[in-house]
Amino acid sequence: MGDVYKALADPTRRAILDELQDRNGQTLFELCVRLTGKGFTSTRQAISQHLAVLAESGLVVLRRQGRYTFIDLDTSPLQQIYQRWRVGPCESDT
Repeated sequence: MGDVYKALADPTRRAILDELQDRNGQTLFELCVRLTGKGFTSTRQAISQHLAVLAESGLVVLRRQGRYTFIDLDTSPLQQIYQRWRVGPCESDT
């Protein structure tokens, strides 16, 4: 779960997740264009590095289709965090 917190700590990574929430299944090129339109000045290489961190945490899934790689949002790690505090350790033990 620590990887999820690390992934969410960076504002650029949070912006990437916001963009994928708005429009899932984008390519790296599409994502870079949309982020640039919102004032982010990160290079394509920097966005790729951010995506690697997000993929390691399980928040995004990279899907190859032909010669393109599509980026999909996966909110299941966030659901695990939510459930941790929603249920809580005391309630789950009973």
